[in-house]
Amino acid sequence: MSSPPQISDTEAHSSTTYHLRAKDIVVGAQMLFIAFGALVLVPILTGLNPNVALFTAGLGTLLFQVITGGQIPVLLASSFAFIAPITFGVQEFGLPATLSGLVAAGLLYLALSLLIFWRGPEMVMRILPPLVTGPVIMVIGLSLSPIAVQMASEAGDTYSSRAAKIVAAVALLATILTAILARGMLRLLPILMGIAVGYGAAFPFGMVDFSPLGASPWFAVPSFTAPSFHWPAIAYLVPVAIAPAIEHIGDILAISSVTGRPFLQEPGLHRTLLGDGLATSVAACLGGPPNTTYSEITGAVALTRAFNPAIMTWAAVLAILLSFLGKLGAALETIPSPVMGGVLVVLFGAIVVVGMNSLVKSGDDLVKPRNIIVVSVILVLGVGGMSLEAGQFALEGIGLSSLIGVILNWVLPQQ
Repeated sequence: MSSPPQISDTEAHSSTTYHLRAKDIVVGAQMLFIAFGALVLVPILTGLNPNVALFTAGLGTLLFQVITGGQIPVLLASSFAFIAPITFGVQEFGLPATLSGLVAAGLLYLALSLLIFWRGPEMVMRILPPLVTGPVIMVIGLSLSPIAVQMASEAGDTYSSRAAKIVAAVALLATILTAILARGMLRLLPILMGIAVGYGAAFPFGMVDFSPLGASPWFAVPSFTAPSFHWPAIAYLVPVAIAPAIEHIGDILAISSVTGRPFLQEPGLHRTLLGDGLATSVAACLGGPPNTTYSEITGAVALTRAFNPAIMTWAAVLAILLSFLGKLGAALETIPSPVMGGVLVVLFGAIVVVGMNSLVKSGDDLVKPRNIIVVSVILVLGVGGMSLEAGQFALEGIGLSSLIGVILNWVLPQQ
């Protein structure tokens, strides 16, 4: 992404003042469109309801705005960090139990918010430095990679594995070309372009099934699901929230740079974390995926200079309205699995690169024995799927590697 436009302090301050204007509806719709592909991708992959995800994304954004005083132009939507944990959780514990774990994961943000309010953001960065969070983010991407490969190559009832790979390759190529060669607003839509082109390529192979469209109503209340308290699911999912919590800090720093406003100080990191965490818990109470701030929206804000936070209010309202469109969820169900697999090759790989970049930018000497130990233990235990069980208590994969990484960084002496 190109460098954000430079603006004066006076212009930045006035530009981020909340003004709810009807003419911003179009810009708000554009912001939602940019986030739409990633927003609905998480529920599609995890088996959650896309319409519920739309509703909770809109509701979570509005809640975030209330808590932060409507000062920050960001949109909250489905978090990729929880794809693998949700998928495993639903298979192991069931959906209601998994949702209880997601509610608790959101409450971890509340604990971090209180810690920051008490001791300042430096305390959190000492507990969760890039040396820990970078490898954890890499584990998230690497643990998702088998899902992308399986979806891109698995044969269906009406098509072969070879056909699946061809369609996945077309979707992957369209995503890559859009991200690299496109200009302007189109460059912010590689996911949607990959899905659209891949969808078209899937037609000749008979992969598209329109039957869900005919069976669905035009308008319907989203299929909300309530959580059911379950200790093992909570113990499994809460540690996963460590990495996206740190990503949240990076996103707030990025939007601060774009707008020229010190959001870490006003409204304060403790309030932004609180808003993100409560949005995640509320989403889980309704059956939606955890929320997070979207970096692609920050890129769009920089490109369009749309600094008015009220634009995100319109985007949130439109997301809530679209969630009642029954045909929309049904249309998303018609997207063939190989199309999604091709797009996910880039997306899941990008998560790994984000973790690598976090390590590189930290400036830590990774060949020091202490640092090698912390990073290698996180990676091997996380990707290898190590588990720790004691009765009904179970901790494994991303959650276990995150916790052990924090402990190692805390107890191993500095060199």
